[in-house]
Amino acid sequence: MTARILVVDDITANLRLLEAKLQGEYYEVALAQSGAEALRQAASWSPDIILLDVMMPGMDGYETCRHLKASPELLHIPVVMVTALTDATERVRGLEAGADDFLSKPVDDATLFARLRALMRVKQVQDAWRLRADTARELGFEAPAAPDQGIAGARALVLGSEEEAAPIVAAFRQDGVIIDHVREADQAWTLLSADVFDLCVLCLPEEGGDTLRLASRLRAQASTRDVPVLLAARASQKALVLRGFDLGANDHVLMPVDPNELRARARNQIRRKRYQDRLRAELDRSLEMAVTDPLTGLRNRRYVRRHLDGLLRGGEASVLMVGLDRFKPINDTHGHNVGDAALREVASRLRASLRASDVVARWGGEEFLVVLAGAPAEYTALVAERLRDSVGGTPMQLGTLTLTATCSVGGAVAPAGSNTDTVIGAADAALYRAKAGGRNCVRMAEAAEFQPVGAA
Repeated sequence: MTARILVVDDITANLRLLEAKLQGEYYEVALAQSGAEALRQAASWSPDIILLDVMMPGMDGYETCRHLKASPELLHIPVVMVTALTDATERVRGLEAGADDFLSKPVDDATLFARLRALMRVKQVQDAWRLRADTARELGFEAPAAPDQGIAGARALVLGSEEEAAPIVAAFRQDGVIIDHVREADQAWTLLSADVFDLCVLCLPEEGGDTLRLASRLRAQASTRDVPVLLAARASQKALVLRGFDLGANDHVLMPVDPNELRARARNQIRRKRYQDRLRAELDRSLEMAVTDPLTGLRNRRYVRRHLDGLLRGGEASVLMVGLDRFKPINDTHGHNVGDAALREVASRLRASLRASDVVARWGGEEFLVVLAGAPAEYTALVAERLRDSVGGTPMQLGTLTLTATCSVGGAVAPAGSNTDTVIGAADAALYRAKAGGRNCVRMAEAAEFQPVGAA
């Protein structure tokens, strides 16, 4: 998972050390040596994450973070403060300024990269919702207001023993958070599956076991995927915490918990979820007709082009153009009602064969466009074959009528910065070759097909 990282530190040696570590893991890196320079870089370069030193002359890390979070254009960028300060009050101060986490100098590589991966997962989801909000504004819809900063009335589930949970519950009640406390992972899963929670706190047992499995299970289930997970662990459980981040945890706090730090971390997670929930509810209502194909319920051409534009600005993306084979005879023989029903069935099959992060749209007529974020060529080809089989592998039952339809697929894998029209054109050219080559097959774009629009 690649990303743009802005590193901010007034000491050149520290900058170069972090730059080398990050570039060794194939991150794109930019450097800034002051708070003011960091704000300029953040506005012009649009980093995915900012690693921010605390102790800097002039504008320190706390003030810089407050400026970032006060800007509507920059507040969505996760900030990790990197500091030699170890006092809990300093961590709380940073969290209240808007930081997402703290890393202590010298920075431990395993912890650094685990936190970056976890924050990137959160940011990718937020970026998807922000893209939809931008589209809404262009179409004349009002974006929802930011939710209240208070968290009273939020619901949190705490999994742990009585001894572990007691200080957590007491801290949350100071902010008016409604608590459900359970002692077993199965009990937690039952509650989380049946009701809506704003936060889940998992106290890690000595071996991780069922508690870490629960964290993974939450991320695998659509209904619980967006519930923030905060791990409570002992200092000796560093390896389990890092494993928890890879399984989908959002944050962690050390036991015995510092109540103020716990509350600050919980507030950040709950506010982020509430904002995301409000975006989802308001934008789904206002944008559904504007970005949806009315026949199939898939995204429409306008939406998928903007989505692909956004992906190509920051990373690789793959495009699959799916065209139904010999579709006109279905309309001519059985009528347009049957043809429409067939298109809806094909749309359903395509959608069921893709990841939640992938986008499938009706491109026009009997053609569909699929966009895969950051997919390498081998995976793109596998997905193309899966989609081809999902359409043609099983006959379609349309009322009393049974129909068999096949599709051809053209694919193109594009590096970051590619032109959207060029990429779609390459996939379309590959689709044409697939149809010319006998249909019901997959062809991937060749270098010659990546020609700029209008080129000879």
